Amino acid sequence: MSAQPNHEPQPLVLETRGLVVGYGGRPVLRDFDFGLRPAEVLCLIGHNGAGKSTLLKTLFGLVQRQDGQILLDGRALDAVEPRRLTAAGISLVPEGRGIFPGLTVAETMKMGLWSAGVPAGERAARLDWVMSVLPALKQFYERRAGNLSGGQQQMVSIGRALLSRPRCLLMDEPSIGLAPKLFQDLLQPIRELQRTKEGGGMAILLVEQNVKEALKISDRVVVMKSGAIIREALPEELNDNAKLMELY
Repeated sequence: MSAQPNHEPQPLVLETRGLVVGYGGRPVLRDFDFGLRPAEVLCLIGHNGAGKSTLLKTLFGLVQRQDGQILLDGRALDAVEPRRLTAAGISLVPEGRGIFPGLTVAETMKMGLWSAGVPAGERAARLDWVMSVLPALKQFYERRAGNLSGGQQQMVSIGRALLSRPRCLLMDEPSIGLAPKLFQDLLQPIRELQRTKEGGGMAILLVEQNVKEALKISDRVVVMKSGAIIREALPEELNDNAKLMELY
């Protein structure tokens, strides 16, 4: 089922056309059309197994597509793999944070700068920029990631993703294990950055089970069920439990 459009057509920064993805011969996404607009926070919600995380992993090249296209600024990406996508301006905050517990935050950031392909002469300035967005990182910068709280680990994961100064930030379940206030404390600086010239019109695709908190920072909501989009809405259109329950 296709989405029900509520907006005038706008240019898309990241898009899929006829995307087909599956595991072991079982399709998860089939003929999937999807679009992310510049400078928006798009919240992707749905029941477990709806295909939300599969979409994010496919967009970042961690899961291979069987068919269809992924387009950036209207141009099809022939090679979809993480390093090239990072260079193209797409970054991922993975589910479960994806940090190395034995590394310090400083070592994690050093590795992130290398992985993002930031030139050596620009790395100090890039790191300073991330610290200006997430200044709390300085408080535990020399500590090992495995000794940090869940919220601190998530901040490290977000900071690492920002090192490439992405145009599209993909976030997979960032609230897992976090209290609602801590979730908002982490996301609000990113939301504020996005609205500034420094943010460069960054678009955010947010997959989240904590729907109530996610809607507070979203511009648009897409609801998925069984690998298909069943509804597109504004956050205020889904602001009570009864409306959400109809979709699950």
